[in-house]
Amino acid sequence: MGPLLYLRLIGYTIGTLLQLFWMVVILGYRRRRNFERVFFLLCLALFLFYSGSLLALNAQIHYAIPPVGVQVFAATLLLAGLCLVPPTLVHLHLEYAGTRNLVQRPNGKRMIVAAAYVPLAYFGGHLYPLLASGAKFDLLVPGRVLGLVYGVWLAAATLVSFWWQDRFCGEAPDVRQKTFHKQLARFFLLVSVLVLILHIFQKEVSASAAAEISTTLAIAAIIPFAVMLWLVLKFNFLNIGRQKNLVYAVTVTFLALLYLSLVRRVGVWLEPVLPPEATAAILLFLLVVVIEPLQRVLGRSLKETAQLEMDRVQKLMAEIQQEARQGDVARLVNFIERRIKEQLELREVRLVPAEEENSRVAGLRLGERPAALAFDPREFPIVGGGKGEGVLHIEPHGAIISGDTRAALEFLCEQLPGALDLCRLIEEKLRLERELAERERLALVGQLAASISHNLKNPLGSMKTILQVQLENPELPDAIRGETKMVLEDIGRLSNKLNQLLKFSRPGVRGGNGTGRCDAAAVIEEVAGVLSHEAERRGLKLKVAISGGKAQVAISAEALNDIVSNLVVNAVEATPRGGEVKVSALRENGSLRVLVEDDGPGIPAALREKILQPFFTTKSQGTGLGLAIVARRVAEFGGKVDWESPVRVGRGTRFKVTLPMEETK
Repeated sequence: MGPLLYLRLIGYTIGTLLQLFWMVVILGYRRRRNFERVFFLLCLALFLFYSGSLLALNAQIHYAIPPVGVQVFAATLLLAGLCLVPPTLVHLHLEYAGTRNLVQRPNGKRMIVAAAYVPLAYFGGHLYPLLASGAKFDLLVPGRVLGLVYGVWLAAATLVSFWWQDRFCGEAPDVRQKTFHKQLARFFLLVSVLVLILHIFQKEVSASAAAEISTTLAIAAIIPFAVMLWLVLKFNFLNIGRQKNLVYAVTVTFLALLYLSLVRRVGVWLEPVLPPEATAAILLFLLVVVIEPLQRVLGRSLKETAQLEMDRVQKLMAEIQQEARQGDVARLVNFIERRIKEQLELREVRLVPAEEENSRVAGLRLGERPAALAFDPREFPIVGGGKGEGVLHIEPHGAIISGDTRAALEFLCEQLPGALDLCRLIEEKLRLERELAERERLALVGQLAASISHNLKNPLGSMKTILQVQLENPELPDAIRGETKMVLEDIGRLSNKLNQLLKFSRPGVRGGNGTGRCDAAAVIEEVAGVLSHEAERRGLKLKVAISGGKAQVAISAEALNDIVSNLVVNAVEATPRGGEVKVSALRENGSLRVLVEDDGPGIPAALREKILQPFFTTKSQGTGLGLAIVARRVAEFGGKVDWESPVRVGRGTRFKVTLPMEETK
């Protein structure tokens, strides 16, 4: 065997293993991008070429006349790989340009990709009868079997790749990538020249020179992939370097396979001198000599990788602790999900609180539990203080989670309970501070109300009495009588607002203002009777529906009167003339539900969070205390207030007050 044959054997073996390595890495760490898919397809095409060439070469060595079936199978792999290389090269560069935002017209990109794959139909139809006939092929120069058209196609694809690499060089973000794209552009230019020489000048190039050029092209194609492997390990090229443990494991595996292949080759070469078993034993023993230095190198690299990962995790944990001090658990959870996804380059991260996770587990059918809950490698429990805080659900870009990423996630899950507890404590502290500030504000309101009551209520009462006496005078002129009535109405409105302010500012004690229980039906009927005149004046219908007669509730009559009257007044004021206000009460699950519904325009979405706040109003004459008093009174007696708006056809509002029923003895 000549040197060229040995060179081919080594080159094809390395090429086969290298492309297989890249396919395994891409499958283990692939993103949902076309770039990774096309890169995998290119690696598959080259794998078919190298493995087919290696099979054909071994058949020539081991058989005096290689079997036709082996030759056809090898030629099928080899030629299929060659046919796939030109379109995938063009497609890969277009997809990479898309990731760099260099493609402005997606439709134009699709047309170019489709045009690149069109010749596959021609070569598929051309090769099938050639392979079926079992004709012999010149596998030293396999590209010539496909003819001049293939040479032009491949040269055009490499020239397009050269143009794109030159553009990538100009747009490169750093010197390292600029150098890589620059050298790769030169490589594609050289390949295009050699391909044209090989196919266009067939008669001028001798068979030996053609074989040498073909071998050069085949082995040269290994160089870019080897360089990319180094960039992946050293500089996280293409974002694959995040999975360093995966890359290291696959690298060692394929180096071991390559060494075993070398052992076999050397055993065949030295067979006239030594038995193959003796050669294999010697070479395997020599491997022991390099294990310790190799272990030191790999140990140092793994230690550096682990240290970098820990530094990254510590920095991330510091960011999470800083965010936890804001005292917002929901915001912290979103921050944790987003930063872990960005920092560890994962496809999806979701932190599920313990309550939600327990509900999910409880909701699973019994038959699903053994498979669903036994062990999920993508779920990381968050446990702190002996109790579960939740589960971190991880979705990697690829099929697996590498060891360094798993270790980082496990370390984070050990630290997260502290951050979550800190956030909850600060959130509770802020809530208590807000409540204290609110109580202080309400205390000031109470003081203000007491002052107003002392300074205004008595004078207003005196003015009202004097004016009422004046109205009883028959000699009072009609003009003055009308104005006096207007003044009396204004004094009545002022008195009502003052009473609302006093009710809101007065601290409520359950049962302190009454017996602590009353007949809800009687109170509702009383309120409806008082406000029915106002409803008639406004041209409205006020309907009352109470199911079941008497309804004893654990709330004072005064408090229930405040609740119902404020809700009905608001409903009456919100309903246009000709509309309807409904007040209903019904028993449900040991509680009484009071419903007040109107035909008004409804509550705008922007105001729904504010309507229960004190002093918030959209009325020009309102105090903004009606609904605040309702909420205060309902809470004092352990009830609940809800509302729904719109109720129907984009209009209407329904308030629902749930009150505890009086316990029967």
